Amino acid sequence: MNRLLVILCAIALLTACTWVRVTPEGENVRLLTQRQAANCTRVGTTTSVTTDRVLFFPRGSEKVQTELVDLARNEAGLMGGNAVVAESTVADARQQFIVYRCP
Repeated sequence: MNRLLVILCAIALLTACTWVRVTPEGENVRLLTQRQAANCTRVGTTTSVTTDRVLFFPRGSEKVQTELVDLARNEAGLMGGNAVVAESTVADARQQFIVYRCP
């Protein structure tokens, strides 16, 4: 019984955790709407991919979304951008973003 409880707690922790850390470059990148980015210069695009399952257990959609945005922010920082706009919805734990440089 104790072993089962430990396993269940470990799974709960794994499915709730976010594994992506925002890099120093990504810290300066904001998530904007298309309207907010109207006066910005398009730098390029990036696609974020993460996992939506741990073993056979689904991860929360909010955690997956947070990781996808953080991955996009990190990549945008490396590309010289300071903003990202979601270009697609989340599908199969992946999402496309447009990278912008805003004044």
